[in-house]
Amino acid sequence: MALSAAKQVLEKDGVVRTLPMGVDVIYKGALCTINAAGFVMPAGLAVSEVFAGIAEETVDNSAGSAGDKSVKLKCEGRYLLTGTSLAQGDVNNIVYAADDATITKTAGTDAPIGTIDEFVSATQVWVKLSNNPLAAAAS
Repeated sequence: MALSAAKQVLEKDGVVRTLPMGVDVIYKGALCTINAAGFVMPAGLAVSEVFAGIAEETVDNSAGSAGDKSVKLKCEGRYLLTGTSLAQGDVNNIVYAADDATITKTAGTDAPIGTIDEFVSATQVWVKLSNNPLAAAAS
């Protein structure tokens, strides 16, 4: 139904969020994804992952059950990330999480995490995180 008066909409700061994690160890600084069951895990462990963010802390849930612990994730901003065969011409291109520490320019089954914002070297670039870089690139 359309609004007929002003409405207060609740909001949360989208920069950091806390989500339940799977049965894993997630290290501070890890690229993280959400698996099909809805739990955060280190990137690169499953097909059809969705990027969740970069772990702000180390959390060990390897002895627990999925959802027993949660992890804080940074999901916006620019981060210096490591990959291979990177070049100045890659600026504005989408990158993907090859694993929890490495980005790749090749889509494959890896989760898209954002776009290259600034070239540093053949192994490092600044990446602007996005939960939906494919849509951002299309616009």
